[in-house]
Amino acid sequence: MDYLLQYGLFLAKVATIVLSLVILVGVAFGVSNRVRKHAQGELEIEPLNESFEQMSDAMHLATLAPAGRKLWHKEKKKTEKDKKKQSVERQRLYLLDFKGDMRASAVASLRQEVTAVLSQAQAEDEVVVRLESAGGMVHSYGLAASQLDRIRQQGIPLTVCVDKVAASGGYMMACVADRILAAPFAMIGSIGVVAQLPNFNRLLKKHDVDVELHTAGEYKRTLTMFGENTDQGREKFIEDLEEIHDIFKQFVKNHRKQVDINEISTGKVWLGSHALEVSLVDEIKTSDEYLLSRSKEADIYLVKFVYHKSLSEKFGLAAENRADSLLLRWYDRLRSNSFLP
Repeated sequence: MDYLLQYGLFLAKVATIVLSLVILVGVAFGVSNRVRKHAQGELEIEPLNESFEQMSDAMHLATLAPAGRKLWHKEKKKTEKDKKKQSVERQRLYLLDFKGDMRASAVASLRQEVTAVLSQAQAEDEVVVRLESAGGMVHSYGLAASQLDRIRQQGIPLTVCVDKVAASGGYMMACVADRILAAPFAMIGSIGVVAQLPNFNRLLKKHDVDVELHTAGEYKRTLTMFGENTDQGREKFIEDLEEIHDIFKQFVKNHRKQVDINEISTGKVWLGSHALEVSLVDEIKTSDEYLLSRSKEADIYLVKFVYHKSLSEKFGLAAENRADSLLLRWYDRLRSNSFLP
């Protein structure tokens, strides 16, 4: 009996210790989560000129004979000393990256990056945005375009580089720029509006399922997924799409006065070289080519705002982005008239 009593006391002590550890770990996680919530993220700034120079030097050295490498190193050291003695103020180029999904979720980082750049940029500097987006939600891309417009309003030259795609909402962002550069096969345009939704009303009726929808306001709901849609609702829905399209067209026309808005606002997509012919872009050039040329006369800084995310948020965002990417890929395939292997 004493043995059982002692054993029970031992188990109680072990349970108490384990429970105490669990509580301590829980408190620690709670504190770390509170800290993470207060610290939204951090701004990362990476100078790029040195990496360009290192690649150039590596290629140059590889092509020199062994005897010439020693002389090159001496000249290089002398050049670097001369640079340090000269206090010449060079132009600054701030580089931002925007890779858009359906919800333009990258706008959360973009607004922070733009704010940071505008706190330092001068009229003689330049902001370059490497943009990749096939578009998405109207209000999300409207906000993203407004963030870029802040740069223009401050009188800072803005260049947008499109290496792959800037269509629909992506082009809404791009057209804000002073200059748009596009790769030869980049997809540009798609100035149109699309909306679709399935309707399960007949299926529900077949199985004797009723759906009640009550609204206050004549146009609170036009088309629904489960209710019986009316011709009046369809007309209003199309009217709303046309209104958004008109606003989109006017937005592009205000920023790209050289375009024939009726020609380029049919929803058609142009490849880069053809987009140049209709004034949707200003020059055929990749972002790599442009940045390399600018590095000879300007100091380039890659500016990136990174939000802190919990492990669950990282997994959830990765799955969501993967789903968005898959949907966009199939959407592009379905609307394309030709395929490249």
